[in-house]
Amino acid sequence: MNISKILKNKYFKFGVAVTLYILFVLWLRNYWFLLGIPIIYDIYVSRKVNWTFWKSRKKKNHVIVEWLDALIFAVVAVSLINIFLFQNYKIPTPSMESTLLVGDHLYVSKTAYGPRTPNTPLSIPFLPNYVFGTRTYLEWIKLDYKRLKGFGRVKRDDIVVFNFPASDTVALEKSDPRAYAKGNFDYYDLIRDEARNLMLTDQARNNRTRPYHVYENYVREQIRQRYDVETRPVDRRDNYIKRCVALPGETVRIVDNEVIVNGEPQKGHQGIQRWYRVRTNGTPINPRSLGDYGIERDLADVRNNPNYTFPLTRESAEKIGALPGIVQVETMNLFADGEFDPDIFPHDEHYPWNLEFFGPLTIPAKGETVALNTQTLPLYRRIIHAYEGNDLEVRGNEIYINGEKRDSYTFQMDYFFMMGDNRHNSADSRFWGFVPENHIIGRPRLIWLSVDKEYGGIRWNRMFRIVRADW
Repeated sequence: MNISKILKNKYFKFGVAVTLYILFVLWLRNYWFLLGIPIIYDIYVSRKVNWTFWKSRKKKNHVIVEWLDALIFAVVAVSLINIFLFQNYKIPTPSMESTLLVGDHLYVSKTAYGPRTPNTPLSIPFLPNYVFGTRTYLEWIKLDYKRLKGFGRVKRDDIVVFNFPASDTVALEKSDPRAYAKGNFDYYDLIRDEARNLMLTDQARNNRTRPYHVYENYVREQIRQRYDVETRPVDRRDNYIKRCVALPGETVRIVDNEVIVNGEPQKGHQGIQRWYRVRTNGTPINPRSLGDYGIERDLADVRNNPNYTFPLTRESAEKIGALPGIVQVETMNLFADGEFDPDIFPHDEHYPWNLEFFGPLTIPAKGETVALNTQTLPLYRRIIHAYEGNDLEVRGNEIYINGEKRDSYTFQMDYFFMMGDNRHNSADSRFWGFVPENHIIGRPRLIWLSVDKEYGGIRWNRMFRIVRADW
């Protein structure tokens, strides 16, 4: 039997191609695509239509045409790989230090939790949302959320890449995926900050205030007049990476920066770091030695200062405490228990939470029903309106959803609570709340490249390291 002859047989090629295609359609669970089988038959067997119309079947093609054909194939292949298998993600901010570092390039598996079909399939591959002020995707076709079957589900302590929920609406002139790292505001921060300032001004002038939502609605209109405000579909929102600390139905609480889930402390991961106060006997610390403890160059300028504050893991804090001249190394807090921080979710004085003392908060689960009133509404407002697409209106103390008065709500999706390992320098669920299941992208599996712009060069010791949830 001539194996080479069999492999070249057009019916054999058709059989292999159509088998793989049917398996793909079964995975996709959209059986309309079975109508593509006649096209596959024509490509491999009947050859009635020239599907690669830019190429001639009758004569040798120019080298430019051959290059064009190779380019089209590469773009299609890489696009399908990015959609269904994996994509690259570069760590832009220090929110996951020291587990993951700025400049780490990650291989992110989409099959870990199941890939999503695109919400906006009409787009130019590999480009950001805007190039030279022109949008690179069209919303002529908008598909609903659909996730294909993956190898598992999100588990507690998994490191997860997801679309940033608060970037569903952006003021383009203020838009920056590293906004928190740069001290800038996102769209919702702008609204809250300006509404609070307007309320305080009104109180100072007139010794009275209106309901908060009156100021919020006024500020929202003012921002739309000052900036180009855009609403983005889920798959066009910024990508973030954090650790999942609580799953749907679980109750999370943060006490003195320690995460407690369902009454049990979170597992102590090696990479988790927080701010420490370091006191010396007056002898300055050599800044060159601090790189060994994961301290960035901009934080390592310690000249002529007997007392310092550094972001450290527990292990690094113990090692620094053993250095000559170090008198004391202790954790430090920025807030007290019960101190209200308006920048912390749900941004309401009924919930006096802050970065270090937060909750208890139960994470919404699909099918779960919660009581709805003016006190619980701040927790679920964005879920009801933004994530699950309902019309929401508050009239006095009464809540209306899609025009119907309601005193309860049943969730349509699962939600997750995400936090960065760099606890004092992470914009995470403590600031903007829950991550909906339709925002989950995938799980990082491998660091394939790590570039240290701060100290220069490649971090060779991090190349091709497996990303583990127990770091």
